[in-house]
Amino acid sequence: MTYPPPSGGWNDPAWSGQQSSPPADPALPVSGQPIPTQPTGADPYAPADPYAPADPYAGGDPYAGMQQASGQPAPAAYPPAYPNYGYAPPQKTNGLAIAAMVLALVGIGSCVTAPIGAILGHVAQKQIRQTGEGGEGMAKAGIIVGWIITGLYLLVMLFYVAIIVFAITQADTSGTGY
Repeated sequence: MTYPPPSGGWNDPAWSGQQSSPPADPALPVSGQPIPTQPTGADPYAPADPYAPADPYAGGDPYAGMQQASGQPAPAAYPPAYPNYGYAPPQKTNGLAIAAMVLALVGIGSCVTAPIGAILGHVAQKQIRQTGEGGEGMAKAGIIVGWIITGLYLLVMLFYVAIIVFAITQADTSGTGY
């Protein structure tokens, strides 16, 4: 039983029962067989070309050709795994750093605790340098905010004193005596 040839103008050997291509070259690999790495007729025992590029995908022991120095341990078969950079254990925060920042921020409203927060921030920074604790940013924030609020508080106090002194000197020169 024959079927009509497939469309497209090419002949399929499965349809016609005849092979339309020339016979296969015996030097070429047949599908399903491995491709030879050396050309046929080459000596398989010939020394390797020292200038040929190394195969980066070849398996094997990377330490195979190394010589061991005396008195040192042998290297591991494979390099150690990469460290885990995704997670760091939580670091203990310095208590004085927290107190410095809180007191400096409370000093915005009270103006009394701001210099205390700044001083505690300096003490916390010294402790953090010695112990390696966390909270350096909070200590620095306590110092900066504390001294800024203290400076603004002093400017406001000087302004009030200047107004009072100006009012007293103006009252004496008015001539009313009151």
